[in-house]
Amino acid sequence: MTGLPESVEATQRLLAGGGYVADRALATTVHLALRMGRPLFLEGEPGTGKTEIAKVLAKELPRRLVRLQCYDGLDLSAAAYEWNHARQLMSIRLAEASGETRDRMALERGIYDRRFLQERPLLQALSPEGGPAVLLIDELDRADEPFEAFLLEILADFQITVPELGTIRAEVPPVVIITSNRTREVHDAIRRRCLYHWVDYPDAARERAILAIRAPGLPERLSAEVVAFVQRLRGGGGDLFKLPGVAETIDWAAALAALDARELEPGVVDETLGVLLKYQDDIAKLRGADAAKLVAEAKAAAG
Repeated sequence: MTGLPESVEATQRLLAGGGYVADRALATTVHLALRMGRPLFLEGEPGTGKTEIAKVLAKELPRRLVRLQCYDGLDLSAAAYEWNHARQLMSIRLAEASGETRDRMALERGIYDRRFLQERPLLQALSPEGGPAVLLIDELDRADEPFEAFLLEILADFQITVPELGTIRAEVPPVVIITSNRTREVHDAIRRRCLYHWVDYPDAARERAILAIRAPGLPERLSAEVVAFVQRLRGGGGDLFKLPGVAETIDWAAALAALDARELEPGVVDETLGVLLKYQDDIAKLRGADAAKLVAEAKAAAG
């Protein structure tokens, strides 16, 4: 594949150009996936930026983004292809009306022509139309386990076999990114075909760098206090149902800026916890004395 970054540093710069602050380990894994032409399997907690990597790669390479959002009950017809039965039936009726039905075998072959095939995301990513693609298979852990078997051929050989038509192979293999929030274990057969990286929550320095890009104009002290607050919340947040991800940090910082806050105060924190936390039990648990304590610790850490 041409047009790919030549080094880990170049990959890190490419991601940064799209507003993604990647540490060295993540940039190395992304670089190797691009250079080796291997799918990349990203696991991590929700909100750590796994999906964003695919979006940034599509924007910066540049390539078209083809996204398959996984869900319970996802099957081949929704993920890869299905036949347009209405058009096939119309073709048969037109042949009958014109008297072209003597050669039944030719007629059967004709209705399984590529023009009757409706492409879904997996097949769209292999198609040359629109140029090379980044294929995002998002939240694979939400799909049923049997669905994973459908992916093995495309992950190994960048092709899909349609029994009635034959094998459709990508002229230029797509960049494949698979994400999982680990609500269940993904099968080893998928893992073996991919390079793997666990996307963790960022440390304080990287989260501040992310805020500098995603929330420009945020007062420096407020940025430092927001990050210190969130970092402490994650560090001692074993009692919370859902820890805040990077997306929530960005949203919270933007909300505080919209309220013209210059620094954290217990009152404004209590009023805006619904931006940072997404479950009422977590908000009720933190609001009040615990939030005030974290605010004081964040202020001290921010200097």
